[in-house]
Amino acid sequence: MLKRRVLLLNANYEPLTIISARKAILLLYMEKVEMIERRELWVRSIHMALPLPSVIRLREYIRLPYRRVELTRRNILKRDGYRCQYCGSKNRHMTIDHIIPRRRGGLDSWENLVCACIECNHRKGDKSLEQANLKLISRPRRPNRLFFLRNFIGQDEEPWKPYLYAS
Repeated sequence: MLKRRVLLLNANYEPLTIISARKAILLLYMEKVEMIERRELWVRSIHMALPLPSVIRLREYIRLPYRRVELTRRNILKRDGYRCQYCGSKNRHMTIDHIIPRRRGGLDSWENLVCACIECNHRKGDKSLEQANLKLISRPRRPNRLFFLRNFIGQDEEPWKPYLYAS
């Protein structure tokens, strides 16, 4: 129960991170946060009982430096939804492809790397998209931190959606 996930918001309701319920209860006990959404479960000790939090908010605003999402193979696959960006298949083994091949000056960047199935990657090879007669399903771009927080939402995290998908 204490390993459940809790969404931590800044004082201005901006999503910061996801923490364990154990850490959330500690922050509640120290009065550093307030509970915004709670679960039906309770955490009990000898002296007190607290509802298990789902969403908590810091009492004081903290200023965070801009944090970039790391460029990794796993993050590229997540960004593209584990879908080949050339044929759209999801049921095959995926790899990473350079849109502009490295041999032709292509960089390792968010805008030049896409998820591709092995068949499409071999078909493209060291060619440009036009030479291989391939088109991208969507243009790759750098994701923000909130995009990756949204990937943690499971079926049971309905109370988080207003804070993560607010316009």
